[in-house]
Parts: sequence; structure tokens; C-alpha cells
Amino acid sequence: MPNSYFALLDMAIVGVPTILFVVWQLVSINREIARDKAKKAERDESPERAGHPVGEHRLNDR
Repeated sequence: MPNSYFALLDMAIVGVPTILFVVWQLVSINREIARDKAKKAERDESPERAGHPVGEHRLNDR
């Protein structure tokens, strides 16, 4: 087997797992960013909540 085949095999053994790891990290980071955006959007668009802390006023405080 010529030396060039060993070089290709060595690059494949190192390169393929490296490329897979990079793709996995990109997908993981994109998912985390999407989750953070969804949490922020949920937190920002919640007008149904009270404008004050719960329990600040008594129920018969009219």
C-alpha cells in the first residue's frame, strides 16, 4: 500500500470525528440560542401577570 493511502487513512481517522464534533457543537449552540430567545420572548410578552408582587395588597383592599 503506498504511503499516500496511509496519509489519507490518517486524515480520515482524525478529520471525520473532528468535523462531526464541530457540526454537533454548532447544532447544540443554535438550539441553546433558540431556547434563550423563546424564554426571553415569553418573559417579555406576559401582560396577564400582576404588575406588582403577589401578596402586596390584601384581597379586600378596595
